[in-house]
Amino acid sequence: MCNPEEAALLRLEEVFSATLARVNSLVLQPLLPAAPEPSDPWGRECLRLLQQLHKSSQQLWEVTEESLHSLQERLRYPDSTGLESLLLLRGADRVLQAHIEYIESYTSCMVVQAFQKAAKRRSEYWRGQQKVLRQLLSGVSSEGSVGASLGQALHQPLAHHVQQYVLLLLSLGDTIGEHHPTRELVVNAATLFGNLQSFMKQELDQAVATQALWHTLRGRLRDVLCTPAHRLLQDSQDVPVTVAPLRAERVLLFDDALVLLQGHNVHTFDLKLVWVDPGQDGCTFHLLTPEEEFSFCAKDSQGQAVWQWKVTWAVHQALRGKKDFPVLGAGLEPSQPPACRCAEYTFQAEGRLCQATYEGEWCRGRPHGKGTLKWPDGRNHVGNFCQGLEHGFGIRLLPQASEDKFDCYKCHWREGSMCGYGICEYSTDEVYKGYFQEGLRHGFGVLESGPQAPQPFRYTGHWERGQRSGYGIEEDGDRGERYIGMWQAGQRHGPGVMVTQAGVCYQGTFQADKTVGPGILLSEDDSLYEGTFTRDLTLMGKGKVTFPNGFTLEGSFSSGAGRGLHTQGVLDTAALPPDPSSTCKRQLGVGAFPVESRWQGVYSPFRDFVCAGCPRDLQEALLGFDVQSSRELRRSQDYLCCERTHPEDSVGSMEDILEELLQHREPKALQLYLRKALSNSLHPLGKLLRTLMLTFQATYAGVGANKHLQELAQEEVKQHAQELWAAYRGLLRVALERKGQAVEEDEDTETRDLQVHGLVLPLMLPSFYSELFTLYLLLHEREDSFYSQGIANLSLFPDTQLLEFLDVQKHLWPLKDLTLTSNQRYSLVRDKCFLSATECLQKIMTTVDPREKLEVLERTYGEIEGTVSRVLGREYKLPMDDLLPLLIYVVSRARIQHLGAEIHLIRDMMDPNHTGGLYDFLLTALESCYEHIQKEDMRLHCLPGHWHSRELW
Repeated sequence: MCNPEEAALLRLEEVFSATLARVNSLVLQPLLPAAPEPSDPWGRECLRLLQQLHKSSQQLWEVTEESLHSLQERLRYPDSTGLESLLLLRGADRVLQAHIEYIESYTSCMVVQAFQKAAKRRSEYWRGQQKVLRQLLSGVSSEGSVGASLGQALHQPLAHHVQQYVLLLLSLGDTIGEHHPTRELVVNAATLFGNLQSFMKQELDQAVATQALWHTLRGRLRDVLCTPAHRLLQDSQDVPVTVAPLRAERVLLFDDALVLLQGHNVHTFDLKLVWVDPGQDGCTFHLLTPEEEFSFCAKDSQGQAVWQWKVTWAVHQALRGKKDFPVLGAGLEPSQPPACRCAEYTFQAEGRLCQATYEGEWCRGRPHGKGTLKWPDGRNHVGNFCQGLEHGFGIRLLPQASEDKFDCYKCHWREGSMCGYGICEYSTDEVYKGYFQEGLRHGFGVLESGPQAPQPFRYTGHWERGQRSGYGIEEDGDRGERYIGMWQAGQRHGPGVMVTQAGVCYQGTFQADKTVGPGILLSEDDSLYEGTFTRDLTLMGKGKVTFPNGFTLEGSFSSGAGRGLHTQGVLDTAALPPDPSSTCKRQLGVGAFPVESRWQGVYSPFRDFVCAGCPRDLQEALLGFDVQSSRELRRSQDYLCCERTHPEDSVGSMEDILEELLQHREPKALQLYLRKALSNSLHPLGKLLRTLMLTFQATYAGVGANKHLQELAQEEVKQHAQELWAAYRGLLRVALERKGQAVEEDEDTETRDLQVHGLVLPLMLPSFYSELFTLYLLLHEREDSFYSQGIANLSLFPDTQLLEFLDVQKHLWPLKDLTLTSNQRYSLVRDKCFLSATECLQKIMTTVDPREKLEVLERTYGEIEGTVSRVLGREYKLPMDDLLPLLIYVVSRARIQHLGAEIHLIRDMMDPNHTGGLYDFLLTALESCYEHIQKEDMRLHCLPGHWHSRELW
């Protein structure tokens, strides 16, 4: 059975649907002018509002028709169609929204007097429609303007309809009883439409007040402020209030803006960017905006409460982006708007942000969080802000004079200026990767020219206040030179080493980019000049030349255009040949640049990060970041993003790193942990290693691959190993402190050296091995050539002849290991004796770890001794007289290339704790073999028996 209320609702919907149709045809349609459209802006705006109202009316009619249909179905089939099928109940929110949209469209027309203006355009027509309008209106006087009558005709039916909705729904709720399954739907619908009545009243009151406001304003002010969206919430003429420091004559609070009128000036503040601070006394409160701070003072506490409450809830409403329902401030928590919010604002005040538009996150009147800053001249900044200043990672684009060219700064910022690590790509195609301080390059950094630059260069080193200063390496691609040394104020200044592509090396003192005082010059043929020079390293002044054959020339040198080199001095041809260690192997830079201070700009950021406790927000700023950049993208203003690889993407958070570190403190576990950390470019230790690799390659690769720099490189690698161990110890200390555990005591030198050489150096050496071993190759090239010739000569001997030549006792010859064919003789067999030892020794070239190379040598010794024991049929310990000839045989058959470079690298990089032990003994034996293979008599096929193995010692 259906209730009487349902039948009443059906009749109500039928009447309202018919009324909407009549209003649409008799009022709204005639209000919309036929072509042409109005030419003035206000006319076009009124037309747009009327069209929107017509659209809302049509949607409201469609919803009403749908509601009517659901009521008809309910009344037709009451047994099979439940009460919950009514659109008014199951879709109450949808019906409500259609009413709200109509009301908002209607009040927007009211605010700008669209009805009056439309009626005025067709005054004759509307005077003839007065009777029709009166028929649409009930209980309204026929007196008054046509515009007012039109407004009443468009509003009154809706108000009456909503009132009846509420009454019938309340009655229906009482009829069905408390336990009816649809009672909750009925109560909800009654509540919603009851709230809609309050919403309609507030909207109409605000629209009337706003419409009345325009009549109180002068023409210019009215033109500036009169918009359909504005709704007046409070006027200082109604509740007086004064504003300081700006002495406003009148204060207007709209639902989307706060307006201060001062003479002919209008100060408008978007409510999304207004923050309310309660005052200390009962009559004052404060407002914060992006560029202004105001104090609002009322005559009494009641006036202050009215203004503060309305401003607060107006801000709330503006931030939500829709009107409060049913009335301003209803049903919202918390009482204060959020301090952090998102909005867009264009700065007007003079200063660095003048005319710049910021879009992003704000907090209490300042850009705070992520945002975008754009200037009219094309400058852009995307990134993080803190209290109004660029702070954290950000990307800045600076347009250049040439079309579509930008400087792009991807950097960390602190309090408005670049500070920390950054990557800067300039419009000239130069790229800087390094550290900044107060907006200037400061600390370690690499500046490199573009690949097509007419004068290519790359500087890798330290900076101070935007200039090259301290230790640094510059490569001049045009001149084929590399400078390694000290800088000051952007110029070479202090001790330095110059290496050229032709193999010439200079060491001396520079001042203001010029050589001063005496220096030394080493040529590729190992000639040595000691004296003074011109800037381009031409011999000039007093000096001495020592030639490779020992001759010396001492005197005065000069040169001129087209005259070549002139000298006046003494040529000494009686001098003995120079010591190779003083010419061919002379090392440059050692002592001039203390290894501990060379790369402090690389070590310091890591130390600062550790000393600060490894905070997450400083990780990228101090340790750098990985980024894939594209020069093509950089040429567009759209390039406002940076595809950075965040450390947490592959190694976890800093907390995870420190936790894992604590779980791997045992020797074997620690070795695995360090290997993993150093191989990961996103791990702090891995990042440090990558930067050190970059500096090493910048110094010693390419032009820098010069034998006179070997010792400089070797001590640098050892220093890097110490710093990496210190970095690990620093991370360990932070991890222990975070866990509240006792921090380990500082290591003594011996313990530290043991860990550095035994643990860190083998793990990091592969990263430097290519450049380092090349320097060893060049330094020992002469001895290795003699050694290679000796190996070539010895390889001519068959096995037995070579064993006899080396004076190996015959009872030690492993002839039983040889398998002969029917036409072979022992005297012709080659490369078969001690084959296992030979193959073992060849593995020395397969590893870069000095300790593993020594282990190969130890296994080789074991293979030799094992072979001899098998030959003799008993365990046999080789005495020195027997071991050395056998080792020479194995070395000659292993044919290891560049053995001299291998031996010296092992000797320089081996753990000092092995000094005097078995490894030291075996390496010394290998050195003796190497030296004797080079000997003149060995290279000239000398007869056996002309030397004795004891001579090796």
